[in-house]
Amino acid sequence: MNAPVEAPARAAGSTLGIIDCDIHPYPKPGAFNQYLSERWRRHLAEYGKFNCGPYADRGTYPRFQPNLSRRDSWPPGGGLPGSDIGFLREQLLDRYNIAYGVLEPLLGANTSRNLDEAAALCGAMNDWQAHDFVDPEPRLRASILVPQDDPAASVKEIEKRAGDWRFAQIQLGSKTTEPVGRRRYWPIFAAAQANNLSIGLHVGGTLSSAPSAGGWPQFYIEDHHVLVHSMQNQAASLILKVVMIEGGFGWAPQLAWRLDAHWAKMRDEAPLQRKPSEYMRTNLWFATQPVEEPEHPDDLRQVFEWIGWDRMVFSSDYPHWDFDDAHTAFRFQMTEPEKRRLFRDNALGVYTFR
Repeated sequence: MNAPVEAPARAAGSTLGIIDCDIHPYPKPGAFNQYLSERWRRHLAEYGKFNCGPYADRGTYPRFQPNLSRRDSWPPGGGLPGSDIGFLREQLLDRYNIAYGVLEPLLGANTSRNLDEAAALCGAMNDWQAHDFVDPEPRLRASILVPQDDPAASVKEIEKRAGDWRFAQIQLGSKTTEPVGRRRYWPIFAAAQANNLSIGLHVGGTLSSAPSAGGWPQFYIEDHHVLVHSMQNQAASLILKVVMIEGGFGWAPQLAWRLDAHWAKMRDEAPLQRKPSEYMRTNLWFATQPVEEPEHPDDLRQVFEWIGWDRMVFSSDYPHWDFDDAHTAFRFQMTEPEKRRLFRDNALGVYTFR
């Protein structure tokens, strides 16, 4: 494990504002090269990335053009949305009084079928987050990307970053080769527990199989919706300290009720000490984006109460097109204690901010 890196005074002593648990950084051209060895720079130039999915690069749906982003999030100086620290600072951090923002890179570091390549890309992107984003803007915190299908390499990467204040969590995707509760992934969770790090389970990941039980979707509306199915499947597989990011949350009460009913009939197969819903209430947190928008806004309050006000953390999904504005996303009245929990206190309890 590397020696701990001391946090700057600014981050340690800042006046607390909103904590945003889902900010997507993007690279400038060639940004990763300085963090990759000559071997891997040459390998990627000659062979490209061996993606685990049906496309050579990214999907062709309109949502991938350009990078899912808001039209106003393109930096005036050029580059991709989320790539310019100054513009990100102006458009998000300062405007919304963000005390801490957790970076959630969606750049395919851990989706290569070549596990050595995945490990190299995860390491490079972790260095890139730390040096190119957190060092110049200490309100940001990085996520530790790991090649989850190689548990030994994942543990090595976790231990390398665990003492570094710039990293707040370990990131996994909701689409994995197998449900993440399977034994093959346990070394990752043991390393997370040993280093007091939470798991951020962000929607997306590998595409080694169809995203729904009914096969491949035909339309974008189907594809976008079935992202949530992968999150529900992982929730059913886990009994951990995990933040469910960008997968919605309105499904959580219904899933808890159904799991409890099934478990009551088949508990001899899964000898848990408590009901599944009780594990969900103590081990899972839900990031709010995309905020549910019921016809009657107070129905959303009921969902919060069913899940628990201590289980919810705010996320904006900046700079993506379905960005949630902290000032306007919630259309029902909250008390001041509820606002403090949602926008700050819960995240302080689940993430590692040094």
